[in-house]
Amino acid sequence: MTILVENAESGEYLTTANLWTKIPIDGKPFKKVIDAFEAAKKEAIGRFNVVGYVGENKQLINLNHGRGRGLPGTAAA
Repeated sequence: MTILVENAESGEYLTTANLWTKIPIDGKPFKKVIDAFEAAKKEAIGRFNVVGYVGENKQLINLNHGRGRGLPGTAAA
């Protein structure tokens, strides 16, 4: 299982280049859920999910969720 950060609004995954992709296998893998959670909180996004991606069956498992810094010009609530 690979731990990823998912933008809950767009369904995209954070990449190692700090960009976003719709393809889970191109997402940045994290070793721990807390590492993914802390990274996601710093991103300029609204809601996010920390998910586990199981490549064998392409299943996503929601492990945690929260809010990022918000989009530019907005405040995260």
